Amino acid sequence: MSGLRLRDLDDAAFRARYACGRFDATVLTNRFGYILEHFCSKLLACSFSPVLREFYDFAATISGPAEAGWPTPAVSRSFMMFTGTMTESVRNTVVEYGVERLGPGDVIIGNDPYRTGTHVNDLLFIRPVFHDGVLCGFVNLKAHQLDMGGSVPGGFSTTKTSIYENGLVMSPRALMRGGKPVDETWTLIFDNVRFGMLLRRDMQTIIACLDLGERQLLESVVRYGRDAVLGAMRYACDADAERMADALASLPDGDWTGEALLDCDGIDDREEYPVRCTIKKRGARIEVDTSGTARQARTSINGTYLDTKTMVGVALKFLLDPDGPFTSGCYRPVDIVIPDGAILSALPPEGVVFAYGESTNVLMTAIFAALAGPLGARAVAGDTGAPNLHSAQGMRSDGGPWVSIGVAGGENGPWGATSDGDGDSFALFMAANTLAQSIEAAEAETPLAILRQEYVVDSAGPGRHRGGASVQKDSLWLEPATHHLFTLRFKRPSGIGVYGGRDGISGGVWLWPGRGAEALAPPQDKDWCRATPVSGRIDPETLRLDPRAPWAWLGRNKAWQTAAGAAFRYVTNGGGGWGDPMTRDPRVVLRDVADGYVSIEGAARDYGVVVAGDPQLDPEGLRLDEAATQRLRTAARS
Repeated sequence: MSGLRLRDLDDAAFRARYACGRFDATVLTNRFGYILEHFCSKLLACSFSPVLREFYDFAATISGPAEAGWPTPAVSRSFMMFTGTMTESVRNTVVEYGVERLGPGDVIIGNDPYRTGTHVNDLLFIRPVFHDGVLCGFVNLKAHQLDMGGSVPGGFSTTKTSIYENGLVMSPRALMRGGKPVDETWTLIFDNVRFGMLLRRDMQTIIACLDLGERQLLESVVRYGRDAVLGAMRYACDADAERMADALASLPDGDWTGEALLDCDGIDDREEYPVRCTIKKRGARIEVDTSGTARQARTSINGTYLDTKTMVGVALKFLLDPDGPFTSGCYRPVDIVIPDGAILSALPPEGVVFAYGESTNVLMTAIFAALAGPLGARAVAGDTGAPNLHSAQGMRSDGGPWVSIGVAGGENGPWGATSDGDGDSFALFMAANTLAQSIEAAEAETPLAILRQEYVVDSAGPGRHRGGASVQKDSLWLEPATHHLFTLRFKRPSGIGVYGGRDGISGGVWLWPGRGAEALAPPQDKDWCRATPVSGRIDPETLRLDPRAPWAWLGRNKAWQTAAGAAFRYVTNGGGGWGDPMTRDPRVVLRDVADGYVSIEGAARDYGVVVAGDPQLDPEGLRLDEAATQRLRTAARS
């Protein structure tokens, strides 16, 4: 590619490079995104398992063939932690299977984390697209399957120590050939998984979605020609690469470091897992070096190099080019150094990969911390920091199994603040981009009742723009259950403050083993003395969160067994603040007090704002004492 920028190419040079004009390239680039959104919407509406229809735990891409360099010109607006892996995972799967073996109507699959990233439940489906017998590209969908066998129903556990506990691992193979099912592949899957009927329906729906994507991509090939479609794929990636290079060029050159912490693994509480990055920026290129990161963990909290690559891309997009598309081109000006055998690049058989989101989200916090200084006012504060999943399973009275994943823990939490405003308080962690599961659907399908879900006062990182507030969730389990918890980010705040803003709080988890006649009421203050600290810095006397308190280790029970009537409480980490809290508009602080984000005491302590009144009984009657506020802020500054 020449040194000319895209906007400097005249029409002839543009057409010579991309086999189409600018207008057609723009139309096709948007068409790629439309195709993905079209069949992803179909899957969201028609899937059967809650993890797909409620959580949006899937992602789709379009890929070009090898002759075009395997470009990924478009990704779906869904689970971002899949999309960064899919350029390599599609290429790895197709090359190992054999391009020469592909034909119209085929679907090939694979789920090995070391080949495709993420974990074994995330099954990759690839549909090659042919026109007149010539391969034009691929439509791909990676979708979480409710179960892939293994030692834990649903697979979610931070205590697995062997890859053989994870469940069925499939090397690249055909699921459909010439539009017809490959019986031995379907049989292999359903001989190894729980909830087979549910998975079968989901997989049939996914194949129908790929059929739709194939038809729509073929329509573009027929109308514009194969060369123009492949040219538009290259154009989309080139444009993204140029945007990222421009964003990098706007940063000063320099070297910066960042670090964040994963609290522990599931073996014991003696080993912490720091994640470190050194960022070197020169001109329009950047290097992210993760050397110095902890060794691969002894349990299933590891990620692979593909997951690390994804998180680097997502972090740089958030910080440098939030308005641009996410294609494989964004990595062109980025070099990533990932030592083998680290928690971010685990190797089999000892480096078990399942809860990959735990370690890779720590990397995102470290990158945000490293770039906070050079970005200045453009820095983004840290978020809730982790998936915080709660997985539970048991047996129904009729003997059938049930499983609940990702609805009763701290899955929904805050984002950090930016120069544009306060952080949102109810989202998933920043790299997810998925939906909050329906409480009503979860309660209908599992023996669960969500008793309370609300924001926690004084939990958000103070700042000129405050972080999002922590979310507290109380869940009641109506039948005996086995629980697996993912709460590994409570030793240090993940919601780091930037540009003078302060950190959000670190959260925690509590368990009331059995509450008897009080089971249908949310745990109240009087119940604290009966709670068992599960995870977090929790004062052993008051059982309240305290950053100076000893840390409770969730892994002291490999799985938490509860009788009917047990209740869990989750409090997520708070989002970080942006800017000096003493510059926040006092009228906005008054509104925060009225809305329950900030207490009267917190307004004075954190913002230097004096508020009079009773926010509980008369929030409309609160008033701002401007003279006292000015005196307090003057004293605080001096």
